[in-house]
Parts: sequence; C-alpha cells; structure tokens
Amino acid sequence: MQTVVQVPEADEPCTVREVVSALKKQKLEARLDSQNWGDWIHLEGCTTVISIESMRGLTRSATIEHGEDERNDPSQAILAAFHKLGWVGIDEDGEYSLG
Repeated sequence: MQTVVQVPEADEPCTVREVVSALKKQKLEARLDSQNWGDWIHLEGCTTVISIESMRGLTRSATIEHGEDERNDPSQAILAAFHKLGWVGIDEDGEYSLG
C-alpha cells in the first residue's frame, strides 16, 4: 500500500532535512539515502520506506511505501510528522488532512 503526501499548492516547499528532522521528532530513526534514481528515507527497524522527490534539497511530494507485517507500524508517526510540516494527503478525490 502507498500513501502520497505533498505540500499544499499555495505553500512553499520545505527541505528534505526538515522532513527527516520531523520524522526524528516522532521518535523514528530516519536516514536519508540519496541515489541516482531518487531519494529514499529509511526508518530503522522498519520495512516501510519513504520515496521523496527533491530538487536541490527542496521537496513538495513524497510517497510512503508501507511495509507488510510491521511489528510496530510507523504509519501514524509518519503521518503526524508530515502533518506538523503542514503537508496533506492526496488521493483520487484530491487533498485531505493528515491530522
């Protein structure tokens, strides 16, 4: 399962560093892994990963790729981190609040 989150259209992008910091404030051990094919945020002890779109360190969109059979599901903490940054969820019906 995937959850797409993004900065609302009218808002300025934030830095990838701010995203990682917000995840850490939710007690998640987040680590950025930048590769040629894209940036990923890995969470210690979790199979859930976050694919984050960035350009010159700024980001407006990310996809949370939920792992299966997580012992301690990090989904609520991840969504709380993005909510505190002012991000929203996006689906076929449009934007929705993460809080």
